[in-house]
Amino acid sequence: MLRLLFLLALSPLLSAFAADHPNIIVILADDLGYGDVACYNPASKIPTPQMDRLAREGMRFTDAHTPSAVCTPTRYGLLTGRYSWRTRMKSGVLDGYSPPLIEADRVTVASYLKQQGYATGCVGKWHLGLQWTRQDGSPESSDKGPKGVRPGFDIDHTRPFTGGPLTLGFEHFFGISASLNMPPFCFLQNDRVLHQPTLKQERMRDALFQATDEGVRSPDFTNFAVMPRFAGEAMAFIEKQAAAAERKPFFLYAPLSSPHLPVVVNQEYRGKSQAGEYGDFVVETDAFVGAVLDTLDRTGLAKNTLVLFTSDNGGLFHHWQAKEADDVKHYKITGRAAHIREFQHQGNAHLRGTKADIWEGGHRVPFVVRWPGKTPAGSVSAEFVELTDLLATAADITGAPLPAGAGPDSRSILPALLSEKSAKPVREFAVHHSMQGVFAIRQGPWKLVPDHRGSGGFSQPKNLDPAKEGGPPGQLYNLETDPGETRNVYAEHPEIVERLAKLLKSIQDEGV
Repeated sequence: MLRLLFLLALSPLLSAFAADHPNIIVILADDLGYGDVACYNPASKIPTPQMDRLAREGMRFTDAHTPSAVCTPTRYGLLTGRYSWRTRMKSGVLDGYSPPLIEADRVTVASYLKQQGYATGCVGKWHLGLQWTRQDGSPESSDKGPKGVRPGFDIDHTRPFTGGPLTLGFEHFFGISASLNMPPFCFLQNDRVLHQPTLKQERMRDALFQATDEGVRSPDFTNFAVMPRFAGEAMAFIEKQAAAAERKPFFLYAPLSSPHLPVVVNQEYRGKSQAGEYGDFVVETDAFVGAVLDTLDRTGLAKNTLVLFTSDNGGLFHHWQAKEADDVKHYKITGRAAHIREFQHQGNAHLRGTKADIWEGGHRVPFVVRWPGKTPAGSVSAEFVELTDLLATAADITGAPLPAGAGPDSRSILPALLSEKSAKPVREFAVHHSMQGVFAIRQGPWKLVPDHRGSGGFSQPKNLDPAKEGGPPGQLYNLETDPGETRNVYAEHPEIVERLAKLLKSIQDEGV
């Protein structure tokens, strides 16, 4: 009886708290390009009505960037507000059995919001490392096996893993360990494998001939089942929050596995685009966004929910026209680019390069926010923002300060979301990072890639030797006048090169 009276007395306070603090949903697509989304690229061959709906009802950013051009380090930066190159990860990505990358005592968006009274959930592809135990009882301790991606035959999957979402502030987790081309091929729930991976999965190739590594698989798991299952679990999480007797605001982080390879399109979405199997997979990704939006409408939560949709890096399926002198001489069309060229679809629109590259195609991404009554509907922002900014923005929204040392590379974009005029930009600078570990520094319209020529990623040329090729040692572009990075003006502006190089070194030397 006393508990009931207490809850009745507390209920108005909880309701007021929930009303003052918006629910926050972050949907992170995997390898979705700037030009894949119709509202960003009128020439896109892919219909994306749900992403377009978000933009129509919210704010679309045109100068948003990931901290890295590949997925693991971007996910680290998004959740911690800290650049991943400050950790042991200086290049590349983890596999499905890598140890945790996020330190156990590191403040994350989830742990911070949980402290502010939020319910927290993660549904999707983790890819930030988990602490697995080998069958001999020892912890798995290396980031990669001797032959690359580990199959997992020597892992004891009956034991819970640690260092994952539950350790880092999430109260609920359902998802997969890493990308769909990496073992283990099984669903994870909270801190355990949902069903034991007792089968051996042979190497496979998808419709675009992209390989999936061999490894362990559970009997209930197929790659085609992943996106529908993610949609169901995300909907269930939202419905649970709506039905809770003690209503709290919630944070749902939904990092998707699509449209990252392997391209595995369910029958319902085949032929729905004019960009082949890849385009159809983007349509299926768009359907996930629709499932979330429809659930918010149905449960009455849409009005007090901030929905952020973005991608973890630039698109991979992108054929770009080589115009800069180095590219014209060295550029090669890969199988992925050839597939997309067949359909005349530019996955990264006008941008140079693809996922993994230091060029804009590697890290400039779609970034759409809908916050009813706060972000002006149908608005477009040219504000320079980065995915690391989520933590500082969450703190600004809730009004509670971040703990000392948290989110050192995060900046609040709340003024931009509210369309407030300010004399200062949200972000004075940002550091970009390629798959090979190549750095770039951006400030205002200027972007400097010091001491490197080439993409530093997947696109050719990856690395050029100025001693052999001639020309400057690095790259400098004015993105205001040359957004496609077609003209390297490094030699023409030594004063800008010197200033930006010093700024980059000072940021790197901070060591936070």
